[in-house]
Amino acid sequence: MSSLKHVPLKRPTPDIVRFIDVVMGKRSGTKPPLVEYIVDDVVIAPIVRDLLGLSWVDQIVDRESYKARLDAFIAFWYKMGYDFVRLEIGAGFRENTLAAQDPAPGSPKQRHWSDQHHGTITSWEEFEKYPWPDIKNVDFFPLEYISKNLPEGMGFITCHAAGPFEHLSSIMSIEGLCLAVMENPDLVAAIAQKVGETMVAFYKQILELDRLVAIFQGDDMGFRTTTLIGPQHMRQYTLPWHKRLAQITHEKGLPYFLHSCGNLEPIMGDLIEDVKIDAKHSFEDAILPVEVFQERYGSRIGVLGGVDINILAAGTPQDVRKRTRFLMETCGKRGRYAVGSGNSIPSYIPVPNYLAMVDEALDFVA
Repeated sequence: MSSLKHVPLKRPTPDIVRFIDVVMGKRSGTKPPLVEYIVDDVVIAPIVRDLLGLSWVDQIVDRESYKARLDAFIAFWYKMGYDFVRLEIGAGFRENTLAAQDPAPGSPKQRHWSDQHHGTITSWEEFEKYPWPDIKNVDFFPLEYISKNLPEGMGFITCHAAGPFEHLSSIMSIEGLCLAVMENPDLVAAIAQKVGETMVAFYKQILELDRLVAIFQGDDMGFRTTTLIGPQHMRQYTLPWHKRLAQITHEKGLPYFLHSCGNLEPIMGDLIEDVKIDAKHSFEDAILPVEVFQERYGSRIGVLGGVDINILAAGTPQDVRKRTRFLMETCGKRGRYAVGSGNSIPSYIPVPNYLAMVDEALDFVA
């Protein structure tokens, strides 16, 4: 990664007011700002070390090492040209997960995913014994530290790590949930209620953070062709909690952005009209390219990201630049658009490809 030392950096000029104004449709005729949902530490670390010339703490062992990691994390978002820093933590739901070594070259960590077949709650007895998180035990230190140590012009964006549906489907397993909506709907409703209430309590804490400018909640609810459970069940168990979270966010005068993977076409009307999301993130060209989504819904909500992960992962830097510029020229011209990845920057995205996207976006002249 030593070649990164020769990559020229743009001078950061963060303007979080402009970012929010563009996404919310209050400002037009300007180039799209950068947006990102998550950037993996495997991508951040070499950029911090080799491009920014800063230290990156690999292992957090105490508050001081945590602060050092967060300082570098803030510097990354600032130096890359973002108008905000985004970090999420969770309340600590106990869920069955599987793990394997991350296959990304040079990655030292394991990759985790939910057990799709065996949930932690499969019966009323397990429901009664389940250790539901207590918000009083959540350590909000990283969010509080970032919100108090932002460079001038930047804002803070956060949320609860994973959303109402992801926790419901992880606690029950997606297989268990699909069976239970037909065989034991009262149990599904009870778990959804506890998850939702916990997330509302969590939100009431984070919505008091200094310099918070938006909630950017993740909740993957779809796959290639439709929602992961029937739209009617999404409306019954999940969307009411997104509506509640959006409501308390709006009561604070802040926008509610949604990251959700998969085909959400059956519930997009609900998300816009009932939940009242302010912007949508996560797009896959094989499902619905972001420019097509924007043609359908861009007059009603903001549109975030859209550079397909397949291009970022397997394309050349030139491929990435071409797609980035196309989206800025098309989606950006229509307004209410911020440019970034279609999903996130996972560990297997080549650093040069990520930097090509960012550089192309910053170089763009509207």
